[in-house]
Amino acid sequence: MSLVQLELDDSGAPVWLLRLSRPEALNALSRDLLQELEGHLTLAARADLRALVITGSGKAFCAGADLKERRNMPEAEVMSFLSWVGDLFGQLEELPCPTIAAINGLALGGGLELALCCDLRVALESAFLALPETSLGIIPGAGGTQRLPRIIGSARASQMILTARRLSAREALDWGLVNEVYPDTEIESFYFDLARQIANCAPIAIRQARRAIREGLNLPLKDGLVRERYLYEATLGTEDRREALQAFQEKRKPVFKGR
Repeated sequence: MSLVQLELDDSGAPVWLLRLSRPEALNALSRDLLQELEGHLTLAARADLRALVITGSGKAFCAGADLKERRNMPEAEVMSFLSWVGDLFGQLEELPCPTIAAINGLALGGGLELALCCDLRVALESAFLALPETSLGIIPGAGGTQRLPRIIGSARASQMILTARRLSAREALDWGLVNEVYPDTEIESFYFDLARQIANCAPIAIRQARRAIREGLNLPLKDGLVRERYLYEATLGTEDRREALQAFQEKRKPVFKGR
């Protein structure tokens, strides 16, 4: 049985759902699961997607590293493994389409670090999120110490990491770690709701906006504004922009084609 299942949005929107499927191990990141995930991400990079959603099966999003597998690794192998995981998470982060982590349950350690690589995060009410590594004698090693402060600020990131604090979904929403919290009863809309909202917007504009946000984070404001203007200009000659203006005039929804 596949350890990462691909599901399509039944509304017909060009959106993929990747479901981590090791429920008996809380979807822990084994070598085999990561190899399958890597294959799906390679395909996603080539596909004409409007959004990609990652979630888990059963009661967990992802409980992080497979500690049974990790226990038998020599230190050198652990470092090689972490390097591979870091490259894989970078591959997710660099996908051309927006990405959403649909956190359906526990998101711990490497599982939360996986979610941090996504553009957006949504969670069910019953979900919990944590980077517990310091309580296990290590530190987050797949980007947690770098990505978390950029998302929620250094003070709150320090509190989470240094105390191994576990946040409820509502606390994660208050801290800015997740964008939306859904009642557990709304699980059907939970997976695709935000992705469909993105899919209704112009694909080229979405790509340029993502670039402006991400690249601007590493620039002084003045330089970021210059970069924004450059990326804006790339949208002016698109068919999608002309379609949006025409649709506004005709009082209808635009039909974007990504051209």
